[in-house]
Amino acid sequence: MVFILGVNFNEHKLVQKALESFYGLGQQASARILAKYSIHPRAKMGTLPPKITTALTAELSTMTIENDARRLVLDNIKRLRDMGTYRGRRHAMGLPVRGQQTRNQIANARKLNKIERHG
Repeated sequence: MVFILGVNFNEHKLVQKALESFYGLGQQASARILAKYSIHPRAKMGTLPPKITTALTAELSTMTIENDARRLVLDNIKRLRDMGTYRGRRHAMGLPVRGQQTRNQIANARKLNKIERHG
């Protein structure tokens, strides 16, 4: 098991997929980190030397990921709601925010917009 930023990863897991498992890191950011440390995209977690593992941990600790990223998104939605913008009102009502039609099939938007709304 390889331990990075409080998470245990299996030694057979790809490094890129392990980085992408953190909330707030996507394909481009993980590919950029791999290029920075000269790690092959198909490398496994078990093949990383301990020096690179600590470097990855240090790199990830400087980024806005996991709870910090979640808090940032929630704060942005709360700011929109407090200002009373159109997007904020749509978030508060659980309706589609980005211009999708509501005549048919809004179940997905109602499912995805489930955030604490009355507080």
